[in-house]
Amino acid sequence: MFEIDIPGFDQLHIEHVVMDYNGTLALDGHIQLGIPEDLRCLAKSFKLHVITADTNHRAAEQLAGLPVTLRIIPAEAQAETKLEYIRNLGEDRVIAIGNGRNDRLMLKAAALGIAVLQKEGTAAAAIQNADLLSPSIGDALDLLKHPRRLISTLRS
Repeated sequence: MFEIDIPGFDQLHIEHVVMDYNGTLALDGHIQLGIPEDLRCLAKSFKLHVITADTNHRAAEQLAGLPVTLRIIPAEAQAETKLEYIRNLGEDRVIAIGNGRNDRLMLKAAALGIAVLQKEGTAAAAIQNADLLSPSIGDALDLLKHPRRLISTLRS
């Protein structure tokens, strides 16, 4: 479990990190360089989840052997399905990371929502519903390895 008190924001007690795949962990279906190592490191502190519509049909192959729970969802009602997934985990125990419009509801509902801005871009709705915008997935995952950075950014 990950615990951190962010003055003026919240006291976080996080067990789960829920991530989108395409545009977040992967580009054109291929997991980004360095991310498997980051996931292995973070799995020591969190239960990791990837929830995706799997646009490029590569998520299972690319995530094979990594310490993540993969959930591939249908094309319909993606935003609502992702929201339901984190609600089942307990919203107050989840950090959500994503870039797409279909991530907007989970980013808003999670104890901490992190939108990432990468080559695929980031939907305005994802940015509007996130607590924080990170320039890359590597930087977003680094925030979880160095949580005092979250205090610097989110305190009020």
